[in-house]
Amino acid sequence: MMPLSTMMRPEKLDEFVGQGHFMYDGSLFCNAIKNKTFESAIFFGPSGTGKTTLARLIAQEMDLDFFEINASTTGIKELKEILEKAKVKFFGLQKQKTYLYVDEFHRWNKLQQDSLLKALEEGVVRFIGSTTENPYFSVNNAILSRVRSIYEFKKLSTDDIVKILHNTLDNKERGLGNHSLVWQEEALHALADLSGGDARIALDTLGFIADNIKYGQTIDMQIVGEATQRQMTFYDRKEDKYNLLSALQKSIRGSDPDASLHYLARLIDGGADVVTIGRRLLVISCEDVGMAYPQAVSIVTSCVQASQMVGLPEARINLAQAVILLSVCPKSNSVISAIDRASEDLRTKNIDDVPLHLKDNNYSGAKNRGIGIGYKYPHAYGGYVKQQYLPDSLYNAGVKYYEPTENGKELSFKKFLESIRGFCNED
Repeated sequence: MMPLSTMMRPEKLDEFVGQGHFMYDGSLFCNAIKNKTFESAIFFGPSGTGKTTLARLIAQEMDLDFFEINASTTGIKELKEILEKAKVKFFGLQKQKTYLYVDEFHRWNKLQQDSLLKALEEGVVRFIGSTTENPYFSVNNAILSRVRSIYEFKKLSTDDIVKILHNTLDNKERGLGNHSLVWQEEALHALADLSGGDARIALDTLGFIADNIKYGQTIDMQIVGEATQRQMTFYDRKEDKYNLLSALQKSIRGSDPDASLHYLARLIDGGADVVTIGRRLLVISCEDVGMAYPQAVSIVTSCVQASQMVGLPEARINLAQAVILLSVCPKSNSVISAIDRASEDLRTKNIDDVPLHLKDNNYSGAKNRGIGIGYKYPHAYGGYVKQQYLPDSLYNAGVKYYEPTENGKELSFKKFLESIRGFCNED
């Protein structure tokens, strides 16, 4: 039986969901499709975000011949046959181009990728290559220089996937509209969250549920948890996920590693994904530790990246290391306090212009306008020289945003500022 994700592939552009950062009404991307001027491109991003589907829809809108191949199963021989057919059509009586879509393009080696160069230069084919890897590393520069654009596909948001699930449950022709299913909205949102931004996973899980649920049974949190083999405590409204994340941050802020590990364990056991936990830990590293131990953000970043590479259950070890480190670090909120004060001034005060001596003077006529004159290059004075950097209104008011604490390594930064600026406690 055909997977639900395959049956529910959009058949028209207006059915496509997601990638709103480049695909929206009036965008150059959409206008190029509408005007039939869409050229070669590379789509890159995670699986299940619509790369293949959108390539097919584009070719359909262009009303041109369309060939779709997968680089993991197709070699030079098959590619040359396609290009030869395209060449005959282009230079023959029809004078038509051909769309060639190559999925997993990064799997071809340099020689295989270069086989496309001549066809691209002659305009015989319009090429769309998709890859889950960064094309600037996995695709030859010669190919990159011959495509019009590179579009990054991002993981679908929970709302996007919920919309796709609703469309599927309502669709009577290709979806589950004839199954008379009953569902809880929170269960659909949990399924969307657990899919990790991958519509294919969400749809095929929903299809599995629909095929095996008892008639009249409601799709609830328990069913979704069973289908995904995940604990659903994290998605239970009685145990709001934001409460657990808040408790984790406040326990770390309070330097209690035991409580911090407790809430980390509850998050993992309840089904929280690594990305959600990792994001919060990265925020904590700057908001609550900050300049007291500046290395924390680098170490936590490494732990979060490692946890994403290894995946659960082993990822719990990487995350636990980050949590313990943050818990036992000296704490300082000077970073968030400083940027918040600066932002507040922008909203509430009349700020003067950038001082003339700090403005860019790398163009003719700048000196005539007084720009750049009087700027002192600190390195010419041993690394520091006293001069005005703030706009006049803030400088004259003696504004200070960054107030260093004496916690951890921040004490040394405070002493440095005091030594060069007279930035002392009495101020």
